[in-house]
Amino acid sequence: MRRMTLEARPDWLAKLSALGMDLEANPTSPYWREDAAYSFSEDEIETLHEAADDLVDMIAEATDHVIANDRFADLGIPAALRDVAARSWRAKEPSLYGRFDFRFDGVAPPKLLEYNADTPTALFEAAVVQWHWLEERFPGADQYNSIHEGLLETWNDWRRQGRVSRVHFACMPEDDDDLLTTAYLQDTAVQSGLDGLLIPIPDIGWDGRRFVDGATARIDALFKLYPWDWLTDDDFFPHLAQSKLRVLEPAWRVIPASKGILAILWELFPGHPNLLPASFDPAAITGPHILKPLLGREGANMIVTHDGARTETDGPYVGMPTVAQTLAPLPQFDGWHPVVGLWTIGDAPRGIGIREDRHLVTGRGARFVPHVMQG
Repeated sequence: MRRMTLEARPDWLAKLSALGMDLEANPTSPYWREDAAYSFSEDEIETLHEAADDLVDMIAEATDHVIANDRFADLGIPAALRDVAARSWRAKEPSLYGRFDFRFDGVAPPKLLEYNADTPTALFEAAVVQWHWLEERFPGADQYNSIHEGLLETWNDWRRQGRVSRVHFACMPEDDDDLLTTAYLQDTAVQSGLDGLLIPIPDIGWDGRRFVDGATARIDALFKLYPWDWLTDDDFFPHLAQSKLRVLEPAWRVIPASKGILAILWELFPGHPNLLPASFDPAAITGPHILKPLLGREGANMIVTHDGARTETDGPYVGMPTVAQTLAPLPQFDGWHPVVGLWTIGDAPRGIGIREDRHLVTGRGARFVPHVMQG
């Protein structure tokens, strides 16, 4: 694994815009960067793939453990959501996608930092934008990336099985990252022969019998890029909990989405090479560690204790219960710290996307850089 310094394509902004990724940020320092890229060997990619493959099974066992032993409170999951999540798991409601975030340097085993199981973003960049970059910048080279194909296959399978025919795709429209991911997933569904409609979250309503959109059309299946734990505060949640509406991600995903799953995994698989020691009791973690809000997102309100110093990132989760995890500082390449996000579609590892930050905690200021497989 190495970081390469490259020349960006002269017309790269126009090319991204043509794909549907219009960067309004300062072009000298945008979210997408292609003046750098990461190169991986086939062996390194295989190592990442195998780690994710193992973790899919481990997450399933940990989810089952939480439900069987009623450990929802440990994970910070609201009481109103617990029966809904348990029913969803027992009904074997399928997942569409997720993202493991790894600490990886190409030498030591990949270490799981967290699992984005409910509302992961940066999907379009990983599935489409970096692939187009590869075809132009490294024609004939390969990339660990069959994310788009995996989505099409999954939608097609569900359509043929009669699971879905029409899907409403909802997010908060003012969030560009959420909108880009949601619109992309809608497009993959339409490409797969489904009827897909994009709506804002506030347009979802209840007509007394069923969920409807702003045009009062019935909602049969709903993809929502909106956390399950937030939904419990909405007026329509009691209807959602009792309706037959198919929701993606399904309710059971709130369990692995909680960062408390890191402690559960360490309890069930202590010493596993792809895990870091984690506990609900910070005193159980000796040495440098990081406290993560159980239902926090985007690197907010992380508390890092290292070399006698304590630092905290900003955010809205002050006072939220935390889980402690051994600090595994991200590797440094040219002053940048990369996180390798490995995407799963259904239960299958399908590709990676890399975000890098100047800080050890990857936050909203991180930037996405592409990758290539060489050798």
